[in-house]
Amino acid sequence: MPREPVVETAIEPAEASEPARAAGTAGTAAKASSAAKAAKAASTTSTTDAARRKPQPVSEPSKTEGTPSEATAMKAPTPRSLIVSFFGAYGRELGGWIAVADLVTLLGRLGIDAPAVRSAISRQKQRGFLQARQVGGVAGYSLSKEAEEILADGDRRIYVRQDVQLSDGWVLAVFSVPETERHRRHLLRSRLSRLGFGATAPGVWIAPSHLAEEARHTLERLELAEYVDLFHADYLAYADLRVAAARWWDLGAVQAGYAEFSEQFLKTDAAGGSDAVDDADAFATYLLALDAWRRMPYRDPGLPSELLPEDWQGTQAADIFFGLHDRLRGRGLSYVKSVVSR
Repeated sequence: MPREPVVETAIEPAEASEPARAAGTAGTAAKASSAAKAAKAASTTSTTDAARRKPQPVSEPSKTEGTPSEATAMKAPTPRSLIVSFFGAYGRELGGWIAVADLVTLLGRLGIDAPAVRSAISRQKQRGFLQARQVGGVAGYSLSKEAEEILADGDRRIYVRQDVQLSDGWVLAVFSVPETERHRRHLLRSRLSRLGFGATAPGVWIAPSHLAEEARHTLERLELAEYVDLFHADYLAYADLRVAAARWWDLGAVQAGYAEFSEQFLKTDAAGGSDAVDDADAFATYLLALDAWRRMPYRDPGLPSELLPEDWQGTQAADIFFGLHDRLRGRGLSYVKSVVSR
């Protein structure tokens, strides 16, 4: 049985709520953001009680062939999720290692207290995302090799705006898994769905051709490649392709997710270039926006514009995120470097 993968940078849905008590304010920009309020709302009143809880298991994938619908509501960020976002955005700039004390300080800007950060670090170590390593006698954590591969795959999905044409064609994933290995079949369906594939028929899944390489990497990493054949294909006939696409993917849920992201961060984007926002607040604001955004490109298969609903919300949402990315990420990095160099 293949090992359950570590928390993937954008494939994994929002994690279940876990302890994240606020340790004071998260900074001016973070307080102004509704995402920061959501982070505090996810808090519990007892870190001691939470420490006795067992980590939430990864959700069992759907046992039907259809693509499972994602909840459209924007989940409150959790410490575990924010750690993944931090390493995706900044951790590799530091050589992939950070001292525990520095990570506690940085996430403290978002209102996450030290016990919650340390608990989340421990969970990410158990899942294989982080590995403990001392540098100069200082306790810290670095990315595992598998986590580095996942983040690299995530970069191509999260930070790149695809210009997809209908003439680019499709990638088909055709699989057959023995009934005695149903656990692999469920894992395979789940990962294809999270990559952006839609189910056209039992054992036949489809996605735009630009997802082919990422699909290949993921199937090999999860040791599922032996059950799957990948094909490059063109659609010839007979259904209206736009109607078929609406059947293969839950575009309404994707649309709603984009609309909620835009509503949540539109004002933040408008204020993102203000000189009143210091580097620490830029870090907090950007990390919250990235944590909310990074799942959206995985829920969205990235279809050609001809197949999208009218008034598609993805364009505005992407404009908002990349605007924040361009203005705040660099300033956030300056703050991160100032903390780790102390």
